[in-house]
Amino acid sequence: MTTYRPSVRAWALLTWTEGKLVTRDTPGLVIPLGLPMLIMVMNGLGAGGRGAERFRGLPALDAYVVPLTMVMVVALIGMVNMPAVLASYRTSGVLRRLEVTPAHPVMVLVAQVVAGLAQVLVGVALALLLARLAFDVSMPRDPLTAIGVFCLVTAAMYAIGMLVAAIAPSTNAAVAIGLVSFFATMALGGGFGSRENLPDGLAALGQYLPFGAGLEALGATWMGVAPDLWHLAALAGAALLAGAAAAKTFRWS
Repeated sequence: MTTYRPSVRAWALLTWTEGKLVTRDTPGLVIPLGLPMLIMVMNGLGAGGRGAERFRGLPALDAYVVPLTMVMVVALIGMVNMPAVLASYRTSGVLRRLEVTPAHPVMVLVAQVVAGLAQVLVGVALALLLARLAFDVSMPRDPLTAIGVFCLVTAAMYAIGMLVAAIAPSTNAAVAIGLVSFFATMALGGGFGSRENLPDGLAALGQYLPFGAGLEALGATWMGVAPDLWHLAALAGAALLAGAAAAKTFRWS
């Protein structure tokens, strides 16, 4: 029996279709693209946006708010948007019907990941462009390491998102689980203020959850220092563990 192998054109068409469907979901784009930019503007216009607090010579806006915004974009798209779409495909029977066609459901997963990554790149580019033009924010002092860390953050958030999609019984459940996971890791990771305001145990935990570890590692690249290896290990561990769990538990129907 001959095994069907999708052509490059088939992959490209499916990815293009997923991308068009994503752009038609206006509410799904407003939050991950608009909210981080709003936070950037609020901090930039605030009295302390480029105030006295310094991070190795950088204002807080450069070394903290910009990395925070980048991690937020990835987390919202990876942990909330993508799982909701995949869960809706499963509950509506799209994945089940694809199983009996030459187009395996894995193609949809890959196409959705690519479409999500395009959203991430657009969101981050808009946030950085706004920060640069409106508030003269500096770029990372170690750009190559920043790119590597950003890729690691993206892998961790998307692996968690795949796990959410795997265990969520419905679209609403996927949104709920994704939002709870997002806000919990963001709160513990310093997304709502310094972790120093949290109890010691929670503060210690938060810096090794994906949001906190990503924020710390990206902030380090802005300041030109090497990211903490434990933060990188935490991100890599989250990507591997969540990815493996998602692969084992994902249901097509």
